[in-house]
Amino acid sequence: MRIGILSDSHDNIWHLDKAIPMLTTCDAILHCGDLVAPFMILRLVKGVGDIPVHMVWGNNDGDKRLLTEVARDAGSVQIHGDLAELELGGIKIAVNHYPAIGHALAKSSCYDLVCYGHDHTAFEQRVGQTVLLNPGELMGMNGPSTIAVFDTETRIPSFIEI
Repeated sequence: MRIGILSDSHDNIWHLDKAIPMLTTCDAILHCGDLVAPFMILRLVKGVGDIPVHMVWGNNDGDKRLLTEVARDAGSVQIHGDLAELELGGIKIAVNHYPAIGHALAKSSCYDLVCYGHDHTAFEQRVGQTVLLNPGELMGMNGPSTIAVFDTETRIPSFIEI
């Protein structure tokens, strides 16, 4: 199974549009927070179709009520709140927005993959058997815009510059 992972979109529709062709090759999508506006959910779903999207709140996701309504109406988007705990492709996954929480979750050894965002920096580290991953920022404020794709069979992520 291929999992597309992105974070910190911050309403950059142009970079999201460039990322969508890579995301459509995935079986599921994780968003680690700071999507920001409800129209981004609609644009993402329109681009990826029925591929399930799992997202968590970031510190800049403002209108949570409207984001929740749009996600519900979109059908293939699930907002998990501050933490998502999933099993996809036979692996246990935790997703949150903050690096410190991500590092603590990885140290717990409860997950095969832990994803986070917030600091806009692509990062990968093995913590025991856990892959700790920040896909970087889609926004492109602090450097290159990146997403990640994680293969559940090989347990190897690849970073893709947008």
